[in-house]
This record gives sequence, structure tokens and C-alpha cells, in this order.
Amino acid sequence: MTKPRKALLTTLLLVLTTALVLTGVVLRQQSYDLHEERVRVPAGGHELPGVLATPTGKGPGPFPLVVLVHGDGEVDATHDGFYRPYWEAFARAGYASLSLDKPADWLGQTMDDRARETLDAIAWAARTRPEIDADRIGLWGASQAGWVLPKVVARAPAPGVRFVIAVGTAVNWDRQGEYNLRAELRAAGADADRTAAALRTRESTLALLRRGASYEEYRASPGADRELTPQRWSFITRNHTADATGDLRTMRAMGAVPVLLISGADDLNVDGAETEAVYRDLLRPGTLTVRRYPGATHSLLRTPVEHSSWRLTLTAVFAPRALFPPGLLADQQRFLEELPR
Repeated sequence: MTKPRKALLTTLLLVLTTALVLTGVVLRQQSYDLHEERVRVPAGGHELPGVLATPTGKGPGPFPLVVLVHGDGEVDATHDGFYRPYWEAFARAGYASLSLDKPADWLGQTMDDRARETLDAIAWAARTRPEIDADRIGLWGASQAGWVLPKVVARAPAPGVRFVIAVGTAVNWDRQGEYNLRAELRAAGADADRTAAALRTRESTLALLRRGASYEEYRASPGADRELTPQRWSFITRNHTADATGDLRTMRAMGAVPVLLISGADDLNVDGAETEAVYRDLLRPGTLTVRRYPGATHSLLRTPVEHSSWRLTLTAVFAPRALFPPGLLADQQRFLEELPR
């Protein structure tokens, strides 16, 4: 065999070996210790596709259940795989997980609609799934779900919602919007004049919302966002008055519902400190556990990873559990394990 041919074969073997090793790493990292079943659930006037994930190696059940409530945007049941590390952490605590696709017309929903959808999902699991313990069903929700979770707790029939995990949630829609605007301006290094101008534009938009202005009126206003669609404007007009304080007070009156409140220290969308203060004021003493993670964003991803598209992609493929700050998954597992049985 000539030297060039030998060198070529050596290179090809090296490439093949590397590819096999990387494939093995990916398969291992993308394998989760749970069983997933595709389901269809009648919820909120739709039949929504979803996933029921149950623990493996813990017998046939019945298992307590975590029902997931999505944040803003178009989201499928797995959140493009982002939820699986959460489901695995819940499964290690002995809990099943139920997550549904958002309906195609989600921009036509109110927070009340989303609450009804979640209540229907709870009822479906409790009535039709023998592997689910109907007396031990709770909620996990992110971001916009902060206006849904307390509604569901307040409206759930007996035995009620047993626990809540709230991730990056706000209390008041308008205050959250102002916090987000100011935080993004600071991050962009905006000076005082630019900040003042942006706040004036925001006040003009709020005035339009308060008087029920049409999309065409909004588009004609100075500073209108040209990328904001009619559907999104309609969604905002339905929901811009959302405020969780009333439902949080109802939660307090209903009994001791354990709540785990989670936020990222680098969250530009939601003021985690304000949410914590309101929850502490309105919920029953002793029911609130708070975890705030340094170096984590609104999505509860590690900040350097989320801010780098190539790091985000590589981490999601080769080490998806490392997307999250240290302790995030383990803290939720521990919270579930320590709940009263």
C-alpha cells in the first residue's frame, strides 16, 4: 500500500471513529429516564396533541402529575425538546408530566381561556388516566403562565391544585412591560433622551389600548412597531389588563398551596424581585419557596449559552441538561420530593 493511500485510509478511519463517538454522545445525552406517550386531550374547545411522560422503574403508579403551562408564543408539547430535562427531573421525584401543544389560534385567547384549557387538561388526566393520582396534581408554568397559574388554582374543583412551580412569572402586565422596556434600554446603553422617548411612545400605546383603538389606529400612531401584526395587537388588547393579585389572594384563602418561585438574575423580561415581594405579601406564610439563579436569563438558560447561537445549538445537541444553571433541575426535583403525600 502506498503512503498516500495509507494516509487517506488513516484519515477516513479517524473521521469515522470520531463520527461514531459523537453519535454515541448525542444518543446518550438525548436519552431521558422516562416514558413518553403521545396523547390527544379535549381542552378549551380544541382537541390538542400532547405528551404524557411517566417515570420508569417506579412501578405502574398511580403517579402524581405536573401539568405544564406554556409562556408566550407558539409552543409544541415538548417545547422543541427543551422540556425533556424538566420531565426527567420530575420523573426522578416520582411524578408524571403532561404538556399539550398550544392551539393554532392561541393569539385569540385570553388568560381566562388559557386557564380553562389547563383545567380541562387536569380533568382529563384525573378522570381517564388510571396511572395518574387524581389527588396529587399540580402545575408548572413559565413567563406568561404567571397570569394563568393562580386562576387555575382559584378555580380548580376538589381536591384542587396541590402545588405550583412558577418560572419567570410576572404579576401585572403593564408593569412587566415597563420593566422589560427599561431593562432592554439599559442593556443597549441607551442614554436619557432615548429612554424618555421610548417611555413616551409606550404611554401613547397604552392610551390607545385603554380606549380600545383598532390596529389601524395603532399603525398610524408615532413610533408604532411595524412588525407587530394585527393578530398580536388583538391579543394585547385582550390581555393588557392582566393582573394576578386577585387570584393570588384567592389562593391564600383556599389553603396552603406550596409554591416554588424561580427566576433568573439576568432576566430582562420580568422583575423577579417584584414578583417575589408580591407573592410573599399575598400567599400564606410558609407556603413560598424562592430560588433565584445567578447567570440565568428569563428562559432560565445560562446567560452565556443563550447569548451565543453556536453555544446554544451545541449545548442543546451534546449536553441539553447543561443548558440550565447549576441546581435548577435538582431544586425542582427536591421541591416535589418534599411535598406532603
